Amino acid sequence: MTEIIKRNKALSVSPLKTSQTVGAALAFLGVNRAMPLMHGSQGCTAFAKVFFVRHFREPVPLQTTAMDQVSSVMGADDNIVEALRVISEKNQPAMIGLVTTGLAETQGADIRRAVYEFRSENPQFDHVAVVAVNTPDFTGSFESGFALAVRGIIETLVPEDHARVGLRKRQVNVLCGANLTPGDIEFVSDSIESFGLRPLLIPDLSGSLDGHLEDSEHNALTTGGVCADDIATAGESIATLAVGESMHAAARVLEKRSGVPSHLFGHLLGLDAVDGWFMALADISGQPVPPRWQKQRRQLQDAMLDTHFMIGHSKAAIAGDPDLLVGYDRLLRGMGAETVVAVVPAKGPALADCDLAEVRVGDLEDLERLARERGAQLLLANSHGVESAARLGVPVLRVGFPQYDLVGGFQRCWFGYRGSAQALFDLANLVMSHHQETAPYYSVYAQKIGEGALVMPSSEWSH
Repeated sequence: MTEIIKRNKALSVSPLKTSQTVGAALAFLGVNRAMPLMHGSQGCTAFAKVFFVRHFREPVPLQTTAMDQVSSVMGADDNIVEALRVISEKNQPAMIGLVTTGLAETQGADIRRAVYEFRSENPQFDHVAVVAVNTPDFTGSFESGFALAVRGIIETLVPEDHARVGLRKRQVNVLCGANLTPGDIEFVSDSIESFGLRPLLIPDLSGSLDGHLEDSEHNALTTGGVCADDIATAGESIATLAVGESMHAAARVLEKRSGVPSHLFGHLLGLDAVDGWFMALADISGQPVPPRWQKQRRQLQDAMLDTHFMIGHSKAAIAGDPDLLVGYDRLLRGMGAETVVAVVPAKGPALADCDLAEVRVGDLEDLERLARERGAQLLLANSHGVESAARLGVPVLRVGFPQYDLVGGFQRCWFGYRGSAQALFDLANLVMSHHQETAPYYSVYAQKIGEGALVMPSSEWSH
C-alpha cells in the first residue's frame, strides 16, 4: 500500500501546485461558446489568464466578478448576479462556468443562491446554461478542480432519465481528464472513430485550444469544443469512457443519472494501458482492432526493445498531479526504471491504486532535496521544474501544465502506441545526453604500476 506523506511546512517553496480554480476554468474552455467566470478579485483572474496564454499561446476568454475591498468584507453576491447578466446580454454565450477563488470561499460566497437570484431577475436568459462550481484554491489541485467542473457540467446539462440509454447506438461519451493535451484528445477521438463509433468528448480541448487560426478577427467566447446541446444527449449513448482516475467519480455520476455503463481507464501510456483501451473499444463496437493500430503496437514493442538499455535501472523523480504521476510511473516501471521520488500537490484518486511505495504531498523544493539524496538521474515535471533539474545536474522531461518555455508542448500527443514510443525515445535520449562515465574496474589480481599500465603480480605468474 502506498504511503502518502503529508506536507509539514508552513509555506510552499518553488510551488508545484496549480489551483483548482484554474483547472475548473480550463474544463469550461473545452465547451463551445462558453465563458469561464471567476468569482474573485481581478488579480486572481489575471494570474490564471497568464498561465493559459503562456501555455497555449492563444487568446483565452476569461471574466471576473471583480471583488474589491468593500465587497470582500460586506459580501459580493450582487457582483455575481451583475456579471452573469452583463455576460449574457453582451456575449450571448451557450454556457457560463462560474467558479470560486480562495478569496470568495473565505468571504463565504453562496454562488448557487446568486445563480437563483439571476434566474429570478432575468428570465430572458433562461437559455444560457450556468454551471456553478465551488473550487477554493486553498484545497485540491488543478486536476481536482477540472474534475469538479466536469461533474458540474454533467449535473447541470444531462437530465436524469434511464429510459433513453442506448438510443444513439454509435455514440460513446468520453470524459477527458485535466492532464490530457489536445493531441491526446485527438488520439482518443481518432481511435474511437476507427471502430465506427462517434465520440462525445466532455470537454473537448482538441477543438478549442489546439492552436488553430480563426476565420473571425475577434470572438469573446470559446471557439470550437463540444456543444452544450450535445452534452445534453450524453444519457442516450451506449457507453462512457473515463480517461484518468480523477474522472471516475464524474463517470459514476453520469451512470447514476442516465444508466449509461462506464468503462474506467488511467493514463493511456504504455503497452498494457493502450491494449486495455483498444480491447474495450473492440468489445463496445463488436469490431476487430484495425490493422494500423496493430502495426503501431509492433512499433512500440520495438521501441521498448531499443530503449530499455538506456532507461532500464535508471532512477527517476516525478512531480505532478496524481493522474499524471501514476501514468508516467507505470510507463517507467514497465521499462525497468525506478521512481525514487514522487511528489504531488494534493492527494487524488489515482494514488489509491498505484505501485509507488511512497508519495509526498509537497512542492518542488521537496522534489529537489529528495532527488539529490536518492540519486535521481532523470526528472519529469512541468516548466517550473526546469530550474530544479539544472541545479541537480539531471535532464528534465517537461510533462503536465504549464509548459511556458517549450513551443508546442501543449499540443503533443503522449497517448497510444505511437505517443508512448516517442516518450520512450525522448527519455532514452535524455539519459544518453547526460551519460555518466562508469569508473574502470581493476581486478584484485592486478597490480597498478607506472602511468596506467597493469601487470599481474609475479606470484600469480604461471610457470
